[in-house]
Order: sequence, then C-alpha cells, then structure tokens
Amino acid sequence: MARICIIRQGNFPLDPRVRREADALISAGHTVDIICLRKPGLPLFERDGRLSVRRLPLAKRRTSTARYIFEYLTFLSAAMVLSSVLHLRHRYDLIQVNSIPDFLVFAALGPRVLGCPVLLDLHECMPEFFGTKFQTGLRHPVVRVIAWLEQISIRFASYAITCTDQMRDVFVARGTPPEKIEVILNGSDEEVFDATRFPPRSREPGRFVLVCHGTVEERYGLDTIIRAVALLKDEIPGLRLEIIGEGSFLEELRQLARDLDVEREVSFSGTFLPMEELLRAIASADAGVVAMKRDAFRDITLCNKMFDFIAMRKPALVSRTRSVEEYFDDTCFQMFRSDDEHDLARAIRELHADPARGERLVQRAVQVSEAYRWPSQQERYRAIVEGLIRPSTGNVSRMIGWRKAENGPQPRPLPQFWERGDHSGTCPPPLGLGKKLGVGTEVGDDHASASWKAHPAGSQSRSPNLSGKDSPQTRYLNGSSARRSPNETTEHAASGLHWE
Repeated sequence: MARICIIRQGNFPLDPRVRREADALISAGHTVDIICLRKPGLPLFERDGRLSVRRLPLAKRRTSTARYIFEYLTFLSAAMVLSSVLHLRHRYDLIQVNSIPDFLVFAALGPRVLGCPVLLDLHECMPEFFGTKFQTGLRHPVVRVIAWLEQISIRFASYAITCTDQMRDVFVARGTPPEKIEVILNGSDEEVFDATRFPPRSREPGRFVLVCHGTVEERYGLDTIIRAVALLKDEIPGLRLEIIGEGSFLEELRQLARDLDVEREVSFSGTFLPMEELLRAIASADAGVVAMKRDAFRDITLCNKMFDFIAMRKPALVSRTRSVEEYFDDTCFQMFRSDDEHDLARAIRELHADPARGERLVQRAVQVSEAYRWPSQQERYRAIVEGLIRPSTGNVSRMIGWRKAENGPQPRPLPQFWERGDHSGTCPPPLGLGKKLGVGTEVGDDHASASWKAHPAGSQSRSPNLSGKDSPQTRYLNGSSARRSPNETTEHAASGLHWE
C-alpha cells in the first residue's frame, strides 16, 4: 500500500479532522507520517503501528500579526526541509498539507518537484479568517494578498478538498477550477463520541445543565451564553453552564461571570479535559450550546461541536449562520440569532419548558445528518487519495462522481445569498469579483466596489435541506453520487474544528 505524509501546523492528535483522515488512511492499509507542532508534554517522535508522528518544537504564541507571519514562515521552512529529507528516504506516494496557512502547501515543494502528488486540505478561507479576526475588512490590501496566496497555493497542489460547500463556492468564485476541489465535511468521530458508551442522562426536576466544549475564543460566542444565563438565573431553577476548554478568551469570560453575578451558575474547566471526562460531561448535560458569532468567515464554516452533540444524542441550541441554515433547519436545532443573548434566553426557556421538544430535535438532527456522517465522508476522502496515488485509475473528480460539463468546467456564479444594496455592517461578498463569475457574466471593478448586504438569517426563500434534489443531504447520500456538475448554478451549501 501507499506511504503518505500529512503536514499540519497544529497539534496531533488534538486536531479531529487530521486524526480522522489519518485513521481513514491507516484503516485502508496505508502508512502515514505526520509532521506537526509539538504541544508541551508530548514527545518529539512517536510511532504506533503504521502511524509515525514527528513534532517540531516551535513556540505558538501569536500575540500580533507579525508574530503570526513569523510562526507561519518558521514552520513552513522546517516542514519543507523535513518533508524533503523524509521523501528522499521513504519516497512518499502522496503529501497532504492541511491549512492554515494555505501557503503551507509549499512545504511539499521538494517532493512535488520530484513528482509526488500534493493534496491541499483547506480548513478555512484565509482572507475571510484574517479579515474578521483582525477586523481589517475584506478589501484591505493585505487581505487581497492573502487571497492571491490562496489561489496560487491551490494551483500548486494536485488537488484540493475543503470542509463545506459554502467554502468551496468562495474558492471557485475567486478562480479555483471547479473540477479541482471537492468537499469532505467534518463530522463527529463516532468511535469517540459514542452515545452507547455514554448514554444521555434523563432530565431531572430542578436541574438544567448546558455544556460548551472546545477552544475558548471570542468568536465562539461564549459571552453571549453567559449573558443569557444571567437573564434566566432567577427564572429557571438549577440552571448551570459548563464551559470546557481553554483559550485566550478565558479570563474575560471569568470576569464577565463575576460582573453579572453568575459565578455559581457558570463553571470553567480552565483546560481541555481527558476525552472520557468530556464525554461524561456532555452525556450528563441537558443540552449543548453552539453560539458562533456571525461574520463573513463563520457564514461559510460549520462548527464540529454540532456534530458532537448529534452523535451524543443531545439537543443543541445553535446560532443562525448561513452555513448552518443551509445544512439544517429549525426542526434539527433550537435556533437563535447570533450574538443576541435575549434570543438565546428565549430559546433556552422554550427548550427547558418542553422536554419532548428536545427529544424531537435529536431525532430529526440524527435523521438529517445521516448523509453528513464521517463513514460516508471518509469513503469520498479515500477515493480522492486513491485517484492521486494511482493516477492510472482515472481522473480524481470522476472517481468520486463528478459530472463534467460538455463544454468543460465553468466558474459558478456568486451565491445568491449576496445581494447588491446598502451596506449595513454586514460582510461583503468574496474577493476577486473583477473576473467572470458565471457563464457570460463579466463583472467589472465598479461592481467589485459596490456596497453589499446579506439576507438576514432565516430569510432565504427556500429551505435547502428540505427541498429534495438540491439539498445537501441529497448531495451527500451514498458518497458523492448526487454531486452537481460545475455548470449548475443553484446555490449550494467546517472548521471550525473544535479543538483548534
């Protein structure tokens, strides 16, 4: 079988997507080497059967933009040297590079020059990520450079995959050939998040526990949840919020809990828990909460925590974003407006008052997410890998069910989510509008500089996940057999990776 190297500027095995991909490759008989960062306490090198992990001892502080760039370039250089040396020793059949950053793909330069195929796994849309994180706006010159780096990185790779259909839409709108990129959805690792080993606890009178887990950052909306708990603490007996994880926003949240006098109602683990403890905490809670703040970046990503709660058979309160609403609807989650503690309080109140509703939400979420589960996604992933390491088997896209247009692939038009109109604090459309976005549609610079607005949450004219042939569920049933061809123009629908 093949020998494959995965490069990721993150921690392994804490990164769930990389962990699942490595497991899928090993279970298919391949040998996998992983190059990643070293988390304190973990060895520089370890081997377990056909899996080898090499951790680079580089610090991860990221206190400024300059520090981000320094760390990216340092890891890129070290990984480039190490992958080249290992390739000369082992002759890899495939190098896979997982962003961020996108240009980390050039760490595979040596093997690529020597003929090794390269698969780029795009965890995030870097321009949107950078523009929202540093509040620069998407038309900032630095963001435009990042968009240019994104596209040359995809062109350098042999093939690319990403986490949601919305992200793929953005990459294609910026110039990526549609036949060169596919979607492998994030899903919960059901061998870990196993409700049969950790069955959900039944509701008890005088007790209502909410749980959040993962990285503690401002963008995950944990402050919204604490404010909602403060609104309800005298209304719902036994209301508790458990925040499990660590991150840069932890101290601000602790201070907020003190300021709102909810220290008794809100608890913090202060660190990532061992998996067994995390699973027990989720199983004993009454509901999970995913309170992502809405912006240009989060509108095109999905948060893994949703799938964890589904796998653990827990009702979830989930903030409305474009991507969430295109994969799920109000019959799957208790939805609320992003960054709105009053609407979240309303959602919590309704879920608490109607235990049967929680059961219905779980049943429907399990039904809808069947097509998104990792067992079917990993088959698509393996097919892509197989097409790259064995090119004689045929075109990669054709192996996973891509239907080519008769006249060749065409860029798809900008998703209908965006409308021209007055700018009211919402996010502009993707970059790179000064080119053709659809067949026979030329968009000039005046169009690119126009003001834009987005449909408010829930205002789409259709419910994609209930509409039959055009729904994400249909597209992902039975692998990729329902994938649309590049010239179809209907709008179609993670990484939020919860440990990174």
